[in-house]
Amino acid sequence: MEKKPHFVRREFLPRDVPSISLALLLAAVLLLNALLYLYLNKFYTSLGRVETERGLCPFGHFRFGAVKNCSPWLSCEAINREVRKLKCVGEGAVKKVFLSEWKEKKVVLSQLTNSELKEDFLHGLKMLKALQSKHVVRLLGYCEQQFTILTEYHPLGSLRGLNETLHIPKYKGMNTWHRRLMLAIDYVSVIRYLHSSPLGTLVMCDSNDLDKVLSQYLLTSDFHVLVNDLDALPLVNRSAGRLVKCGHRELRGEFVAPEQRWPYGEDVPFQDDLMPPYDEKTDIWKIPDVSNFFLGHVEGSDIVRLHLFDIHAACKKKDPAERPSAQEVLDTYRKVLTLLIREAAMPGTREML
Repeated sequence: MEKKPHFVRREFLPRDVPSISLALLLAAVLLLNALLYLYLNKFYTSLGRVETERGLCPFGHFRFGAVKNCSPWLSCEAINREVRKLKCVGEGAVKKVFLSEWKEKKVVLSQLTNSELKEDFLHGLKMLKALQSKHVVRLLGYCEQQFTILTEYHPLGSLRGLNETLHIPKYKGMNTWHRRLMLAIDYVSVIRYLHSSPLGTLVMCDSNDLDKVLSQYLLTSDFHVLVNDLDALPLVNRSAGRLVKCGHRELRGEFVAPEQRWPYGEDVPFQDDLMPPYDEKTDIWKIPDVSNFFLGHVEGSDIVRLHLFDIHAACKKKDPAERPSAQEVLDTYRKVLTLLIREAAMPGTREML
């Protein structure tokens, strides 16, 4: 009698199911990582492209708005003939600022108001000319004889008004930890640029309190940060033993770095010639306080602060030599942004694995 063959239907065993789920999960993780890489690559590439595009204009020229061609900086004659003042929008110790019009476009005209500070004004113009880049407000023209500077207009104004801007219905979608951290990255990028500028290591001296710092920077319509006021940028030259002092008056308060404060106690009256000079690490000390303003109190901002805790603690080292460089701070900020975007894209993945 022949034996009939037995056909056994094979089924997946229960232990195979988790293996398949894990494989699918890993595939999803790899896909999301690829998408994240492409996003961040596009983001950083776009920043580089902006820098390149602005660099296409030779020194002494600018590109304005959607115009592709470069134009030479406007001369005294051109400014007098073609620029029309509209209204005064600000005034500081050195200059008065006017919203103006040139060829039906809004521009900013700055004029010296205090002749005793003309050296500061001319220093600011010198810095503006030499440091043109994606980090610095665009120079359109100037007239040294009349102490006049013409720059690009940014309707959102200085960083003082950031929180008010983010509460305008049009910009509420920008009021996220992600966008705020990107603004902080822009700010640190400016500091890094000044510390490694074509002129050498420059110190941002107009920064004795948070409000003063914020007034030195502009918020662009596409939510980037530009430095606007370059009147007080002394040069550090370590090889020549050259350090700096920000002004000739005593500085007080926790916002300024310890080495900027009078070191000899209350019993010894302040004397400028006895005040020790210092270097660019004073800017590093201030980064955590400025970034804290940028991050605000939106959902997720405390998580960002937690990830930045160690680098901010390093910025607050009493010994300037122990503080990180602006490049090291910038690298950390970018790593935190990448990490948090990845975690936001894949919530709970770590626990699932």
